[in-house]
Amino acid sequence: MASPSAGQDNYRSYLSEEEVKNTKWRFGVPNYDVVNKLFEEGRTKIWPSGSLEEKVQNLLKTWEMEIFHKTSIDEFKSLDPKKYTFSLNGRKPINLEEIGKLGGGYNPLLQTSLPEKLRGYNPDEETADSSHRAFTTTFPRGFALEILQVYTGPPLIVFKFRHWGYMEGPFKGHAPTGEIIELYGMAIFELDEQMRVVKVEFFYDPGQLLGGLLKGASLDGSAEEQGLSCPVLRNTG
Repeated sequence: MASPSAGQDNYRSYLSEEEVKNTKWRFGVPNYDVVNKLFEEGRTKIWPSGSLEEKVQNLLKTWEMEIFHKTSIDEFKSLDPKKYTFSLNGRKPINLEEIGKLGGGYNPLLQTSLPEKLRGYNPDEETADSSHRAFTTTFPRGFALEILQVYTGPPLIVFKFRHWGYMEGPFKGHAPTGEIIELYGMAIFELDEQMRVVKVEFFYDPGQLLGGLLKGASLDGSAEEQGLSCPVLRNTG
């Protein structure tokens, strides 16, 4: 579990000036200044420097950064792209190729068995680009992430997490409420001998997230389109 070095993000590895310059980015170079501020102001835990909890938290944030923002799997450093698998709520594990077929982005994280007419967010219709734009528009200050507890350390890491943000932008035709949206869950990260992630399992209720995003009044679409066209939101974390 690599630690951030001087000149890069405080919570994510592999964002030094040289690494940023030599990386292919999906939405441009990600800027975490705003979401880091949200994280620091809203976190419920401040882990000691060098603690297992801090290392796991930074690993989680680094993994998220690479999965969402890097276009070439050969540039992934926090995980082994040849062995990596992902599973949500006990579903069959899928590899990076299969994740790509789902559209990438938030789609693997929001898989659902609900009938299409009941889906507030339909991963079958979204791409990595459209899903990223939808959530960065909804959460203009980002969607912060913290570790609440680590139950076991590497190579098999089991932890509880909290994801939160403020719905200050529209989502799928629904007006912003300004309310905090929180998602709690458990995860298992399995690491190899080089401390790279080879297996990820997440367990949470997507309804915790989507339920809050669908509370706002219906819009005619113009406000949402305005947010989606903003170039600044496209490269936020």
